[in-house]
Amino acid sequence: MSSQRVASMIGALVFLVLAGCALYRLMVGYPMDIGGLHIGQTTSFLVLVVSAAISLILFRSGQGRN
Repeated sequence: MSSQRVASMIGALVFLVLAGCALYRLMVGYPMDIGGLHIGQTTSFLVLVVSAAISLILFRSGQGRN
């Protein structure tokens, strides 16, 4: 397995975990404040969509044949 393929898979897993965290926050609905600024559910939804899309792209690029 080439190092580029391994890096793509690791990146895909990181973004998949991030998408899972965003989905969990959407389902549970706990409040989040960063530096006194309230982070709404819409932001979590956007994080879910973007990170899931990046994860899918990386998974597909990592599965490419040598």
